[in-house]
Amino acid sequence: MKKVAIIGTVGLPANYGGFETLVSQIVSNLNGKYDFTVYCSGKKYKKSERVKSFNEAKLKYLPFNANGIQSIIYDSISILHALFFADVLIILGVAGAWLLPFVKLFTNKRIVISIDGIEWKRDKWNRVAKMYLWYAEKLAVKYSHIDISDNESIQNYTAMRYGTLSRIIEYGGDHVEYVEATNQDLEEYPFLKYLYAVKVCRIEPENNVHLVLQAYGETTNRFLVIIGNWQNSDYGKTLKEKYKNCKNIFLLDPIYNQRTLDIIRGNAILYIHGHSAGGTNPSLVEAMNLQLPVLAYNVSYNKTTTEHSANYFSTIEDLKKFMASLSMEKLRKNAVFMKKIADRRYKWTIIAKKYEELIVEALSIESKPSIINKLAASQNRRYLTEYEIGHLEHQYLFYEK
Repeated sequence: MKKVAIIGTVGLPANYGGFETLVSQIVSNLNGKYDFTVYCSGKKYKKSERVKSFNEAKLKYLPFNANGIQSIIYDSISILHALFFADVLIILGVAGAWLLPFVKLFTNKRIVISIDGIEWKRDKWNRVAKMYLWYAEKLAVKYSHIDISDNESIQNYTAMRYGTLSRIIEYGGDHVEYVEATNQDLEEYPFLKYLYAVKVCRIEPENNVHLVLQAYGETTNRFLVIIGNWQNSDYGKTLKEKYKNCKNIFLLDPIYNQRTLDIIRGNAILYIHGHSAGGTNPSLVEAMNLQLPVLAYNVSYNKTTTEHSANYFSTIEDLKKFMASLSMEKLRKNAVFMKKIADRRYKWTIIAKKYEELIVEALSIESKPSIINKLAASQNRRYLTEYEIGHLEHQYLFYEK
């Protein structure tokens, strides 16, 4: 049985985000076909909570954080350790990409990497971090055997910048389900009695939390619930202090219990998605699987995910205008359409099958780097012609409009 190492996430069991849920679903759907090892952050799992395996996948703990500056060390050590046993390295994120030229040129290990959106453009990083991530992204695409984009707009971006054809694999969201609130739930979360909108995200400027809060702060007859990590930044602390006394706004700390999340999201009348960077966002496809109507920030990634069929906003005025003309009939129609898209594209069995196909393909690639160029003659070729890059550039500009 071929050995596969999965690198770059907080770890399993999944409690922390989209990548972790992705890994959980991969090993759950493909166990028995491959021998998986998943690297986990010892900073997030207490020794008393650590287990040796999860759904037959071996778990290896490292004493570093999987995010922030320590992610470079965390991913790098994970990659080096995996070289001793793994046939395929699935790397989620580019923090350890500086090692990939050495791995590809001096070993026969197969590298499959997800660049995780256009990470270097995120406002949360300082100038030095952005420069490193920019360079790491380039190394990730150039020295992997297969690179993954989670959104067509990201694929277009890598095509224009690197002349390569990445593989699109999005996220599933059908692990969520509608849960009817009990009397105990209503006591704990009184807003469940109201018609409210919900937003789940990291509290960062690029997720436009401030825009959403200001709009609802000025529209007191509409209710809003936001779940996020308010205490992790001055931005979050400032917003929570400013809006904590608004009677129509409910600011909740991170919730990792799936049932509680499903109750709060599933009973909302609207999902607001303010992300302005990244690709296909897990919280968005989860909302679509819950058959929620979507109001998303007006950028290409969100339009691609929702097939240009959601509602969109760019300003506070857009948000207030939408709320003023809120129609339950239109929300219901949009909810049904979002669910149809989710059923067709964002199911975990579909996503796991795509990863299995990539593992098979990676194992079939000859060890010499030059073989990648020969794939240009096949349907799954990696390098693009100038004509194709020009076509994709035109398409990308269309998405941005």
